[in-house]
Amino acid sequence: MQESGFENYVMKKIRSVGGRAFKWVCPGMTGAPDRICIFPGGRIIFIELKRPGLSDGRSERQKKVCRLLRGLGCDVRRISEKNEFKELMREVGYDI
Repeated sequence: MQESGFENYVMKKIRSVGGRAFKWVCPGMTGAPDRICIFPGGRIIFIELKRPGLSDGRSERQKKVCRLLRGLGCDVRRISEKNEFKELMREVGYDI
């Protein structure tokens, strides 16, 4: 599955539970996670999506931005497999 197909799958599933997965385009700052996911009840998770099968796939800049966001207390995830996403959804309270 291509990264774009995986991203569409994630967006569809988040919408199916009443949440939103906004594309994060941050002018002037490279390396921002792909999506800001907001779930019912106000839970916010930043998700960096990668094509399934990559061992990490993040650039050094993406890793730095993820560390920065985590340092600010944000929940930031790197997801590349459906089972990882399903586990995240269970953690948030949804069994998809």
